[in-house]
Amino acid sequence: MNGEGVPDHATLKQALHWRQIYTEILEMEENVLMRIRQLMDRQSDEARHEVELTNVPVVVAQAERFRQRLGYWEARVHELNGASSLKRGRHAPALPRAAPLSSRST
Repeated sequence: MNGEGVPDHATLKQALHWRQIYTEILEMEENVLMRIRQLMDRQSDEARHEVELTNVPVVVAQAERFRQRLGYWEARVHELNGASSLKRGRHAPALPRAAPLSSRST
């Protein structure tokens, strides 16, 4: 994503920012998938089958890509938070976690 950079070179502030961005995007993708499945419930068998073969895999793949990026940024936040506590010589307070995501149906 533009401006994202490499997690290994990010500051804690940058890592927190990108963790939030990917949390928001992933939540949206999961909501899109949930809505597609709701709409599929009202479709004919043929239409539902076609959507399952075409639309669903695209949204699932996108969600997985965003989930993976979120994982990178969560790991970087954890790494930097640990490094910050080591510099101070004590445990750092836990950073606020990203908002819980809706169920991850695939």
